[in-house]
Amino acid sequence: MNSCPCGSGNDYTTCCEPIITGKKPAETAEQLMRARYSAHVRVEIDFLYASTHPDHRRDYDHKGTKVWAEQSEWLGLEIVGTTGGGPQDEKGEVEFIARFRDKDGVHNHHERGRFERREKQWLFSEGLMVKSQPRTVVKIGRNDPCSCGSGKKYKKCCGK
Repeated sequence: MNSCPCGSGNDYTTCCEPIITGKKPAETAEQLMRARYSAHVRVEIDFLYASTHPDHRRDYDHKGTKVWAEQSEWLGLEIVGTTGGGPQDEKGEVEFIARFRDKDGVHNHHERGRFERREKQWLFSEGLMVKSQPRTVVKIGRNDPCSCGSGKKYKKCCGK
């Protein structure tokens, strides 16, 4: 079995390859996202261009995308969540993390990709980078109940 790079667990020849080669269209925005990731892994740059919405191709860097795909070791795709993008929808959003290694180390490309259906074809329209959330720490006051659940004040329990 030739496992698909998109992480679906399916065989590449029945998963993303038919979408990349044009034998079948992506039925959902998520399927197109998975196929686009697999296209990066397999350096199928023409598919990446063809699956980009025509209104958003102006900024597409064909050569730069090819160099990035070729010079990266693709480590996996995680679909964080989807909004819309189903077989009956006209728009959808897929939040994903694509992990890769290049000469500078390992990276997580965390993005919310937006997709639109045009003439029964799902197309990538734009991507918004997701910034990591700042860490928050809850400070326990001396007179607050202890977080261990003892029922004592923090200063008389774990805060000694």
